[in-house]
Amino acid sequence: MAKLIECIPNFSVSKEKDEKVFQGLVDVANSIPGCKLFDVQSDGNHNRCVFTLVGSPEAIEEVAFCLAKKAMETIDMTKHEGQHARMGAVDVIPFVPTMDMDVKECVDLSKRVAERIWNELQIPSFLYEDSATVPERRNLAKCRKGQFEGMTEKLLLPEWKPDYGERRIHPTAGIVAIGARMPLVAFNINLNTADLEIANKIAKAIRGSSGGFKYCKAIGVMLEEREIAQVSMNMVNYEGTPLFYAFEMVRALARRYGIEIIGTEIVGLTPAKALIDCAEYYLKIENFDCRKQVMEYHLIGME
Repeated sequence: MAKLIECIPNFSVSKEKDEKVFQGLVDVANSIPGCKLFDVQSDGNHNRCVFTLVGSPEAIEEVAFCLAKKAMETIDMTKHEGQHARMGAVDVIPFVPTMDMDVKECVDLSKRVAERIWNELQIPSFLYEDSATVPERRNLAKCRKGQFEGMTEKLLLPEWKPDYGERRIHPTAGIVAIGARMPLVAFNINLNTADLEIANKIAKAIRGSSGGFKYCKAIGVMLEEREIAQVSMNMVNYEGTPLFYAFEMVRALARRYGIEIIGTEIVGLTPAKALIDCAEYYLKIENFDCRKQVMEYHLIGME
């Protein structure tokens, strides 16, 4: 069986804010043989886009570097504005084992990409998640803290020397986090309020770093165009913390402030089981086995 890796690079640009730069990245993603661009998500409020690519290890390694190069050439972080935290033109490059691959192979690949990005582009990097060299760097939020504007000073701290590169950011492309991880679900919940403080309070209550759900990372963001606040989450282990746990807790906390959930969104691709688990919970299906009872698992040979 052929080996496949998923790569989900995040870029500090959006189609809504700069369609030319955005399209340039799409063109690069589609130009490398052996990998396929499965999905593209762009958010003008975040001024950020997320690509989902799947391919052979060799193709994914090449496309990750080529996209980083294109981002460096076309995105100027000194002029970037957006609701989402960020520290680089290509902000994060995660590698996820997909077929006949293990996490260690993805870790090795992430290190090769990080080394090449420094050697050829002079963009330093932190290794995060399963690639992390120290426990503190497993958490992407800790790596990103300070963002682009504060990263020059941060890199001078003894504990924050980049894993690859010198203690200086690229002047316009910043720094990038690169690593291997298990599948993540980017799950956002929209609230019928324009009060960002409420979203921030809810996010603090549910995220693992504040004593909430262990596998939930959350922040409050403002969707300016819609004039609503959002709880933006990364569910880093959808089996350890199912989506419906987060949904129900956000709903309960929101009602304390007299507000309601008006919608949710999934950013990028998501494992089928993450959504099937939600259906099983809300439909109260008894003795359900998705691998035996969901037709598509048999049709596409996922079992």
